[in-house]
Amino acid sequence: MSTAVAAPPTRTRSLSGILIAVGIPTFMASLDTLVVSTALPAVRADLNASTPDLQWVLNAYTLPFAAFLLTAAAWGDRLGRRRLFLAGIVLFTAASAACALSTTTWQLNLARAVQGLGGAAVIPLSLTLLSHSVPAKARTSAVGIWGGIYGLGVAIGPLVGGAVVDHLHWHYIFWLNVPIGIVAVVIAAVVLPESRGERHRLDPLGVLLSASGLLLTIWGVVSGPDDGWGSLPVLGKLVAGGLLLVGFVASQAFSRTPMLPLFLFRSRGFSLVNVVTLTFNAGLAAAIFLQTQFFQVAQGYSPLGAGLRSLPWTAMPIVVAPLAGHFGDRIGPRRLIAVGQVLFAVALLLFAVDSRTDIAYSSLVVPEVIAGIGTALTLAPISSLALASVPPPGRGIAAGVNNTIRQAGIAGGVAVAASIFSTFGSYASPQSFVDGEKPGVFVGGLIVVVSALTAFLLPGAKRQQ
Repeated sequence: MSTAVAAPPTRTRSLSGILIAVGIPTFMASLDTLVVSTALPAVRADLNASTPDLQWVLNAYTLPFAAFLLTAAAWGDRLGRRRLFLAGIVLFTAASAACALSTTTWQLNLARAVQGLGGAAVIPLSLTLLSHSVPAKARTSAVGIWGGIYGLGVAIGPLVGGAVVDHLHWHYIFWLNVPIGIVAVVIAAVVLPESRGERHRLDPLGVLLSASGLLLTIWGVVSGPDDGWGSLPVLGKLVAGGLLLVGFVASQAFSRTPMLPLFLFRSRGFSLVNVVTLTFNAGLAAAIFLQTQFFQVAQGYSPLGAGLRSLPWTAMPIVVAPLAGHFGDRIGPRRLIAVGQVLFAVALLLFAVDSRTDIAYSSLVVPEVIAGIGTALTLAPISSLALASVPPPGRGIAAGVNNTIRQAGIAGGVAVAASIFSTFGSYASPQSFVDGEKPGVFVGGLIVVVSALTAFLLPGAKRQQ
Protein backbone atom coordinates (compact mmCIF):
# COMPACT_ATOMS: atom_id res chain seq x y z
CA MET A 1 0.00 0.00 0.00
CA SER A 2 2.72 2.47 0.94
CA THR A 3 4.66 1.73 -2.24
CA ALA A 4 1.64 2.41 -4.39
CA VAL A 5 1.04 5.72 -2.64
CA ALA A 6 4.67 6.84 -2.86
CA ALA A 7 5.14 6.12 -6.57
CA PRO A 8 3.04 8.92 -8.09
CA PRO A 9 4.86 11.76 -6.28
CA THR A 10 8.20 10.38 -7.50
CA ARG A 11 7.01 10.43 -11.11
CA THR A 12 5.56 13.92 -10.58
CA ARG A 13 8.84 15.22 -9.21
CA SER A 14 10.71 13.66 -12.12
CA LEU A 15 8.39 15.22 -14.70
CA SER A 16 8.55 18.58 -12.91
CA GLY A 17 12.34 18.43 -12.81
CA ILE A 18 12.52 17.65 -16.52
CA LEU A 19 10.16 20.51 -17.35
CA ILE A 20 12.27 22.89 -15.26
CA ALA A 21 15.50 21.63 -16.84
CA VAL A 22 14.28 22.17 -20.41
CA GLY A 23 12.01 25.10 -19.54
CA ILE A 24 14.60 27.52 -18.14
CA PRO A 25 16.78 27.54 -21.29
CA THR A 26 13.63 27.71 -23.44
CA PHE A 27 12.44 30.66 -21.37
CA MET A 28 15.83 32.35 -21.75
CA ALA A 29 15.79 32.01 -25.54
CA SER A 30 12.16 33.10 -25.93
CA LEU A 31 12.68 36.05 -23.58
CA ASP A 32 15.46 37.28 -25.85
CA THR A 33 13.15 37.58 -28.86
CA LEU A 34 10.89 40.40 -27.73
CA VAL A 35 13.35 41.88 -25.26
CA VAL A 36 15.50 42.73 -28.28
CA SER A 37 12.52 43.88 -30.36
CA THR A 38 11.36 46.30 -27.67
CA ALA A 39 14.90 47.67 -27.32
CA LEU A 40 15.35 48.38 -31.04
CA PRO A 41 14.57 52.12 -30.80
CA ALA A 42 17.13 52.46 -27.98
CA VAL A 43 19.70 50.49 -29.98
CA ARG A 44 19.02 52.68 -33.03
CA ALA A 45 19.58 55.87 -31.04
CA ASP A 46 22.60 54.65 -29.09
CA LEU A 47 24.49 53.03 -32.00
CA ASN A 48 23.17 55.34 -34.74
CA ALA A 49 21.78 52.25 -36.49
CA SER A 50 19.90 52.27 -39.79
CA THR A 51 16.79 50.22 -40.59
CA PRO A 52 18.91 47.46 -42.20
CA ASP A 53 21.13 47.49 -39.09
CA LEU A 54 18.08 46.99 -36.88
CA GLN A 55 16.74 44.04 -38.83
CA TRP A 56 20.18 42.43 -38.75
CA VAL A 57 20.06 42.67 -34.95
CA LEU A 58 17.23 40.14 -35.25
CA ASN A 59 18.32 38.21 -38.35
CA ALA A 60 21.95 37.85 -37.28
CA TYR A 61 20.46 35.58 -34.62
CA THR A 62 17.75 33.80 -36.62
CA LEU A 63 19.84 32.94 -39.70
CA PRO A 64 22.55 30.91 -37.89
CA PHE A 65 19.77 29.51 -35.72
CA ALA A 66 17.86 28.27 -38.76
CA ALA A 67 20.95 27.09 -40.63
CA PHE A 68 22.32 24.90 -37.83
CA LEU A 69 19.19 23.52 -36.17
CA LEU A 70 19.28 20.29 -38.15
CA THR A 71 23.03 19.93 -37.75
CA ALA A 72 22.63 20.39 -33.99
CA ALA A 73 19.97 17.67 -33.95
CA ALA A 74 22.28 15.31 -35.85
CA TRP A 75 25.21 16.08 -33.53
CA GLY A 76 22.93 15.51 -30.55
CA ASP A 77 22.05 12.06 -31.89
CA ARG A 78 25.75 11.23 -32.26
CA LEU A 79 27.39 12.95 -29.29
CA GLY A 80 24.54 12.91 -26.80
CA ARG A 81 21.55 15.25 -26.70
CA ARG A 82 22.10 16.39 -23.12
CA ARG A 83 25.80 17.04 -23.78
CA LEU A 84 25.07 19.24 -26.80
CA PHE A 85 22.14 20.89 -25.00
CA LEU A 86 24.50 21.94 -22.20
CA ALA A 87 27.08 23.17 -24.71
CA GLY A 88 24.38 25.24 -26.42
CA ILE A 89 23.37 26.88 -23.13
CA VAL A 90 27.00 27.75 -22.35
CA LEU A 91 27.56 29.22 -25.83
CA PHE A 92 24.29 31.19 -25.69
CA THR A 93 25.20 32.58 -22.27
CA ALA A 94 28.73 33.57 -23.29
CA ALA A 95 27.43 35.23 -26.48
CA SER A 96 24.86 37.15 -24.41
CA ALA A 97 27.72 38.63 -22.39
CA ALA A 98 29.43 39.60 -25.66
CA CYS A 99 26.21 41.29 -26.82
CA ALA A 100 26.11 43.25 -23.57
CA LEU A 101 29.67 44.46 -24.11
CA SER A 102 29.05 45.58 -27.72
CA THR A 103 29.61 49.21 -28.63
CA THR A 104 28.99 49.02 -32.40
CA THR A 105 26.33 47.37 -34.56
CA TRP A 106 28.82 44.97 -36.16
CA GLN A 107 29.98 43.79 -32.73
CA LEU A 108 26.38 43.32 -31.61
CA ASN A 109 25.42 41.44 -34.77
CA LEU A 110 28.47 39.19 -34.58
CA ALA A 111 27.66 38.30 -30.96
CA ARG A 112 24.02 37.75 -31.93
CA ALA A 113 25.16 35.30 -34.63
CA VAL A 114 27.07 33.30 -32.01
CA GLN A 115 23.97 33.46 -29.82
CA GLY A 116 22.05 31.93 -32.71
CA LEU A 117 24.48 29.02 -32.88
CA GLY A 118 23.90 28.35 -29.19
CA GLY A 119 20.14 28.68 -29.60
CA ALA A 120 20.24 26.18 -32.46
CA ALA A 121 21.21 23.53 -29.91
CA VAL A 122 18.99 24.75 -27.06
CA ILE A 123 15.49 25.05 -28.54
CA PRO A 124 15.13 21.85 -30.64
CA LEU A 125 17.00 19.65 -28.18
CA SER A 126 14.87 20.95 -25.31
CA LEU A 127 11.78 19.66 -27.10
CA THR A 128 13.49 16.39 -28.11
CA LEU A 129 14.76 15.76 -24.58
CA LEU A 130 11.31 16.51 -23.19
CA SER A 131 9.59 14.21 -25.69
CA HIS A 132 12.12 11.44 -24.96
CA SER A 133 11.91 11.78 -21.18
CA VAL A 134 8.16 11.77 -20.54
CA PRO A 135 5.64 8.92 -21.05
CA ALA A 136 3.63 8.98 -24.28
CA LYS A 137 0.36 9.63 -22.41
CA ALA A 138 1.84 12.75 -20.79
CA ARG A 139 3.61 14.05 -23.89
CA THR A 140 0.82 16.29 -25.21
CA SER A 141 0.36 17.99 -21.85
CA ALA A 142 4.12 18.32 -21.37
CA VAL A 143 4.53 19.94 -24.79
CA GLY A 144 1.65 22.24 -23.91
CA ILE A 145 3.44 23.32 -20.72
CA TRP A 146 6.62 23.77 -22.78
CA GLY A 147 4.61 26.04 -25.08
CA GLY A 148 3.37 27.97 -22.07
CA ILE A 149 6.93 28.46 -20.83
CA TYR A 150 7.93 29.67 -24.27
CA GLY A 151 4.91 31.98 -24.25
CA LEU A 152 5.82 33.32 -20.81
CA GLY A 153 9.22 34.39 -22.11
CA VAL A 154 7.55 36.10 -25.06
CA ALA A 155 4.93 37.67 -22.83
CA ILE A 156 7.20 39.35 -20.31
CA GLY A 157 9.89 40.16 -22.87
CA PRO A 158 8.50 43.61 -23.79
CA LEU A 159 7.83 44.41 -20.14
CA VAL A 160 11.27 43.33 -18.93
CA GLY A 161 12.98 44.96 -21.90
CA GLY A 162 11.09 48.20 -21.38
CA ALA A 163 11.87 48.31 -17.66
CA VAL A 164 15.56 47.58 -18.24
CA VAL A 165 15.92 50.16 -21.02
CA ASP A 166 14.03 52.78 -18.99
CA HIS A 167 15.96 52.34 -15.75
CA LEU A 168 19.32 50.89 -16.82
CA HIS A 169 20.57 50.45 -20.40
CA TRP A 170 19.75 48.17 -23.32
CA HIS A 171 23.03 46.31 -22.69
CA TYR A 172 21.50 44.86 -19.53
CA ILE A 173 18.82 42.94 -21.43
CA PHE A 174 21.67 40.64 -22.48
CA TRP A 175 23.28 40.58 -19.05
CA LEU A 176 20.02 39.04 -17.79
CA ASN A 177 20.85 35.84 -19.67
CA VAL A 178 24.10 35.27 -17.79
CA PRO A 179 22.73 34.26 -14.36
CA ILE A 180 19.80 32.46 -16.00
CA GLY A 181 22.21 30.51 -18.20
CA ILE A 182 24.42 29.51 -15.26
CA VAL A 183 21.42 28.20 -13.31
CA ALA A 184 20.11 26.41 -16.41
CA VAL A 185 23.40 24.55 -16.96
CA VAL A 186 23.52 23.30 -13.37
CA ILE A 187 19.91 22.08 -13.31
CA ALA A 188 20.06 20.44 -16.75
CA ALA A 189 23.31 18.65 -15.89
CA VAL A 190 21.79 17.20 -12.72
CA VAL A 191 18.25 16.38 -13.90
CA LEU A 192 18.27 15.41 -17.57
CA PRO A 193 19.18 11.87 -18.63
CA GLU A 194 21.50 11.43 -21.58
CA SER A 195 19.98 10.10 -24.79
CA ARG A 196 21.17 9.44 -28.31
CA GLY A 197 19.58 8.70 -31.66
CA GLU A 198 20.81 6.89 -34.72
CA ARG A 199 24.44 7.75 -35.44
CA HIS A 200 24.37 9.35 -38.87
CA ARG A 201 27.25 10.89 -40.75
CA LEU A 202 27.08 14.66 -40.90
CA ASP A 203 26.13 16.51 -44.07
CA PRO A 204 28.58 19.43 -44.54
CA LEU A 205 27.40 20.10 -48.12
CA GLY A 206 23.83 20.41 -46.88
CA VAL A 207 24.87 22.85 -44.15
CA LEU A 208 26.84 24.96 -46.64
CA LEU A 209 24.07 25.09 -49.27
CA SER A 210 21.24 25.79 -46.81
CA ALA A 211 23.13 28.42 -44.79
CA SER A 212 24.48 30.30 -47.82
CA GLY A 213 21.12 30.07 -49.62
CA LEU A 214 19.21 31.52 -46.67
CA LEU A 215 21.83 34.22 -46.12
CA LEU A 216 21.87 35.42 -49.74
CA THR A 217 18.07 35.35 -50.04
CA ILE A 218 17.53 37.36 -46.85
CA TRP A 219 20.39 39.71 -47.76
CA GLY A 220 18.76 40.34 -51.12
CA VAL A 221 15.43 41.21 -49.50
CA VAL A 222 17.19 43.46 -46.98
CA SER A 223 19.10 45.30 -49.73
CA GLY A 224 16.09 45.82 -52.01
CA PRO A 225 14.80 49.20 -50.75
CA ASP A 226 18.24 50.87 -50.70
CA ASP A 227 19.86 49.34 -53.81
CA GLY A 228 16.71 49.00 -55.93
CA TRP A 229 14.75 45.81 -56.51
CA GLY A 230 15.81 45.72 -60.17
CA SER A 231 19.49 46.33 -59.47
CA LEU A 232 22.04 43.71 -60.40
CA PRO A 233 23.36 43.21 -56.82
CA VAL A 234 19.87 42.58 -55.41
CA LEU A 235 18.74 40.33 -58.26
CA GLY A 236 22.06 38.49 -58.09
CA LYS A 237 21.63 37.76 -54.38
CA LEU A 238 18.03 36.63 -54.78
CA VAL A 239 18.73 34.39 -57.77
CA ALA A 240 21.90 32.93 -56.26
CA GLY A 241 20.13 32.31 -52.94
CA GLY A 242 17.22 30.63 -54.66
CA LEU A 243 19.53 28.40 -56.73
CA LEU A 244 21.50 27.40 -53.63
CA LEU A 245 18.30 26.46 -51.80
CA VAL A 246 17.15 24.40 -54.81
CA GLY A 247 20.57 22.78 -54.83
CA PHE A 248 20.19 22.05 -51.13
CA VAL A 249 16.89 20.22 -51.67
CA ALA A 250 18.41 18.29 -54.60
CA SER A 251 21.44 17.31 -52.52
CA GLN A 252 19.17 15.98 -49.79
CA ALA A 253 17.43 13.69 -52.27
CA PHE A 254 20.71 12.00 -53.15
CA SER A 255 22.56 12.15 -49.83
CA ARG A 256 22.93 8.96 -47.82
CA THR A 257 22.76 10.98 -44.59
CA PRO A 258 20.66 14.08 -45.38
CA MET A 259 20.28 16.83 -42.80
CA LEU A 260 16.73 17.31 -44.16
CA PRO A 261 15.30 13.82 -44.75
CA LEU A 262 12.78 14.33 -47.54
CA PHE A 263 10.93 11.14 -46.61
CA LEU A 264 9.43 13.05 -43.67
CA PHE A 265 7.42 15.10 -46.16
CA ARG A 266 5.67 12.00 -47.45
CA SER A 267 3.44 12.57 -44.44
CA ARG A 268 0.71 14.96 -45.51
CA GLY A 269 0.32 16.18 -41.95
CA PHE A 270 4.03 16.93 -41.56
CA SER A 271 4.22 18.77 -44.90
CA LEU A 272 1.19 20.94 -44.22
CA VAL A 273 2.06 21.72 -40.61
CA ASN A 274 5.42 23.03 -41.79
CA VAL A 275 3.75 25.28 -44.36
CA VAL A 276 1.67 26.68 -41.50
CA THR A 277 4.82 27.00 -39.37
CA LEU A 278 6.60 28.98 -42.10
CA THR A 279 3.77 31.40 -42.88
CA PHE A 280 2.58 31.86 -39.29
CA ASN A 281 6.04 32.76 -38.03
CA ALA A 282 6.73 35.02 -41.02
CA GLY A 283 3.55 36.98 -40.32
CA LEU A 284 4.23 36.98 -36.57
CA ALA A 285 7.80 38.26 -37.00
CA ALA A 286 6.72 40.94 -39.47
CA ALA A 287 4.11 42.25 -37.04
CA ILE A 288 6.37 42.06 -33.98
CA PHE A 289 9.24 43.87 -35.69
CA LEU A 290 7.01 46.86 -36.49
CA GLN A 291 4.29 46.76 -33.82
CA THR A 292 6.70 46.67 -30.87
CA GLN A 293 8.23 49.92 -32.15
CA PHE A 294 4.86 51.56 -32.89
CA PHE A 295 4.14 52.65 -29.32
CA GLN A 296 7.57 54.23 -28.93
CA VAL A 297 8.23 55.80 -32.32
CA ALA A 298 4.70 56.70 -33.48
CA GLN A 299 3.06 57.46 -30.12
CA GLY A 300 5.99 58.58 -27.99
CA TYR A 301 5.70 56.14 -25.09
CA SER A 302 8.73 55.08 -23.08
CA PRO A 303 10.08 51.54 -23.57
CA LEU A 304 8.38 50.46 -20.31
CA GLY A 305 5.12 52.10 -21.39
CA ALA A 306 5.33 50.33 -24.73
CA GLY A 307 5.96 47.00 -22.99
CA LEU A 308 2.95 47.43 -20.73
CA ARG A 309 0.73 48.25 -23.71
CA SER A 310 1.85 45.10 -25.50
CA LEU A 311 0.76 42.81 -22.65
CA PRO A 312 -2.80 42.12 -23.88
CA TRP A 313 -1.18 40.47 -26.90
CA THR A 314 1.93 38.90 -25.43
CA ALA A 315 0.42 37.68 -22.14
CA MET A 316 -2.25 35.48 -23.73
CA PRO A 317 0.10 32.49 -24.37
CA ILE A 318 0.74 32.19 -20.62
CA VAL A 319 -2.87 31.11 -20.08
CA VAL A 320 -4.03 29.79 -23.44
CA ALA A 321 -1.01 27.77 -24.66
CA PRO A 322 -1.05 25.26 -21.75
CA LEU A 323 -4.83 24.88 -22.14
CA ALA A 324 -4.40 24.30 -25.87
CA GLY A 325 -1.82 21.62 -25.11
CA HIS A 326 -4.01 19.97 -22.47
CA PHE A 327 -7.19 19.89 -24.57
CA GLY A 328 -5.43 19.42 -27.89
CA ASP A 329 -6.16 15.69 -28.11
CA ARG A 330 -9.87 16.19 -27.40
CA ILE A 331 -10.47 19.15 -29.67
CA GLY A 332 -7.94 18.19 -32.31
CA PRO A 333 -4.84 20.17 -33.31
CA ARG A 334 -6.28 21.02 -36.73
CA ARG A 335 -9.21 22.90 -35.18
CA LEU A 336 -7.00 24.72 -32.70
CA ILE A 337 -4.47 25.78 -35.34
CA ALA A 338 -7.12 26.81 -37.87
CA VAL A 339 -9.07 28.91 -35.36
CA GLY A 340 -5.85 30.39 -34.04
CA GLN A 341 -4.68 31.44 -37.49
CA VAL A 342 -8.02 32.96 -38.44
CA LEU A 343 -8.01 35.02 -35.22
CA PHE A 344 -4.41 36.08 -35.71
CA ALA A 345 -4.97 37.12 -39.34
CA VAL A 346 -8.01 39.18 -38.34
CA ALA A 347 -6.01 40.90 -35.58
CA LEU A 348 -3.12 41.85 -37.87
CA LEU A 349 -5.46 43.22 -40.53
CA LEU A 350 -7.22 45.27 -37.84
CA PHE A 351 -3.85 46.62 -36.70
CA ALA A 352 -3.05 47.66 -40.26
CA VAL A 353 -6.42 49.27 -40.94
CA ASP A 354 -6.53 51.21 -37.65
CA SER A 355 -2.85 52.21 -37.48
CA ARG A 356 -2.40 55.96 -37.03
CA THR A 357 -0.42 58.21 -34.74
CA ASP A 358 -3.41 59.44 -32.70
CA ILE A 359 -5.28 56.18 -32.23
CA ALA A 360 -6.47 55.64 -28.66
CA TYR A 361 -4.90 52.71 -26.87
CA SER A 362 -8.37 51.41 -25.93
CA SER A 363 -9.01 50.82 -29.63
CA LEU A 364 -6.01 48.48 -29.83
CA VAL A 365 -6.78 46.30 -26.80
CA VAL A 366 -9.32 44.04 -28.53
CA PRO A 367 -7.08 43.35 -31.58
CA GLU A 368 -4.17 42.66 -29.21
CA VAL A 369 -6.21 40.14 -27.20
CA ILE A 370 -7.38 38.46 -30.41
CA ALA A 371 -3.77 38.30 -31.65
CA GLY A 372 -2.63 36.81 -28.36
CA ILE A 373 -5.31 34.12 -28.35
CA GLY A 374 -4.59 33.28 -31.98
CA THR A 375 -0.87 33.01 -31.31
CA ALA A 376 -1.37 30.85 -28.22
CA LEU A 377 -3.81 28.48 -29.93
CA THR A 378 -1.18 27.83 -32.59
CA LEU A 379 2.11 27.48 -30.69
CA ALA A 380 1.67 24.19 -28.80
CA PRO A 381 -0.46 22.32 -31.39
CA ILE A 382 2.07 23.03 -34.15
CA SER A 383 4.87 21.45 -32.13
CA SER A 384 2.70 18.50 -31.09
CA LEU A 385 1.42 17.90 -34.61
CA ALA A 386 4.90 18.06 -36.13
CA LEU A 387 6.09 15.34 -33.72
CA ALA A 388 2.92 13.24 -34.02
CA SER A 389 3.06 13.23 -37.82
CA VAL A 390 6.16 11.03 -37.98
CA PRO A 391 7.13 7.68 -36.39
CA PRO A 392 8.91 7.90 -33.00
CA PRO A 393 12.44 7.25 -34.39
CA GLY A 394 12.15 10.33 -36.59
CA ARG A 395 10.83 12.74 -33.99
CA GLY A 396 14.22 14.20 -33.12
CA ILE A 397 14.95 15.26 -36.68
CA ALA A 398 11.29 16.24 -37.18
CA ALA A 399 11.59 18.70 -34.28
CA GLY A 400 14.76 20.07 -35.87
CA VAL A 401 13.08 20.46 -39.28
CA ASN A 402 10.05 22.19 -37.78
CA ASN A 403 12.22 24.58 -35.78
CA THR A 404 14.41 25.28 -38.83
CA ILE A 405 11.34 26.23 -40.84
CA ARG A 406 10.12 28.32 -37.91
CA GLN A 407 13.35 30.33 -37.83
CA ALA A 408 13.45 30.66 -41.63
CA GLY A 409 9.95 32.12 -41.42
CA ILE A 410 11.00 34.56 -38.70
CA ALA A 411 14.04 35.72 -40.68
CA GLY A 412 12.01 36.08 -43.86
CA GLY A 413 9.18 37.90 -42.10
CA VAL A 414 11.52 40.45 -40.51
CA ALA A 415 13.28 41.03 -43.83
CA VAL A 416 10.01 41.51 -45.73
CA ALA A 417 8.54 43.81 -43.06
CA ALA A 418 11.67 45.95 -42.86
CA SER A 419 11.92 46.19 -46.64
CA ILE A 420 8.29 47.30 -46.96
CA PHE A 421 8.80 49.77 -44.13
CA SER A 422 11.90 51.26 -45.79
CA THR A 423 10.05 51.55 -49.12
CA PHE A 424 7.05 53.47 -47.77
CA GLY A 425 8.24 55.08 -44.52
CA SER A 426 11.11 56.01 -42.23
CA TYR A 427 11.98 57.03 -38.66
CA ALA A 428 11.97 60.74 -39.56
CA SER A 429 8.64 61.44 -37.82
CA PRO A 430 5.77 59.58 -36.16
CA GLN A 431 3.67 59.86 -39.32
CA SER A 432 6.46 58.63 -41.59
CA PHE A 433 6.85 55.63 -39.29
CA VAL A 434 3.14 54.82 -39.59
CA ASP A 435 3.38 55.25 -43.39
CA GLY A 436 5.84 52.35 -43.44
CA GLU A 437 4.42 50.32 -40.55
CA LYS A 438 0.87 50.16 -41.94
CA PRO A 439 1.66 48.30 -45.21
CA GLY A 440 4.25 46.14 -43.45
CA VAL A 441 1.73 44.84 -40.89
CA PHE A 442 -0.90 44.48 -43.64
CA VAL A 443 1.39 42.19 -45.65
CA GLY A 444 2.08 40.24 -42.44
CA GLY A 445 -1.68 39.77 -42.10
CA LEU A 446 -1.97 38.50 -45.67
CA ILE A 447 0.80 35.99 -45.01
CA VAL A 448 -1.16 34.69 -42.02
CA VAL A 449 -4.28 34.41 -44.21
CA VAL A 450 -2.28 31.90 -46.28
CA SER A 451 -1.42 30.11 -43.04
CA ALA A 452 -5.09 29.97 -42.01
CA LEU A 453 -6.19 28.55 -45.37
CA THR A 454 -3.46 25.91 -45.15
CA ALA A 455 -4.48 25.01 -41.60
CA PHE A 456 -7.92 23.94 -42.80
CA LEU A 457 -6.22 21.35 -45.02
CA LEU A 458 -4.42 19.68 -42.11
CA PRO A 459 -5.50 16.07 -41.55
CA GLY A 460 -7.69 15.28 -38.58
CA ALA A 461 -6.48 13.56 -35.45
CA LYS A 462 -7.44 10.07 -36.65
CA ARG A 463 -5.32 10.43 -39.75
CA GLN A 464 -2.12 11.30 -37.94
CA GLN A 465 0.68 8.79 -38.35
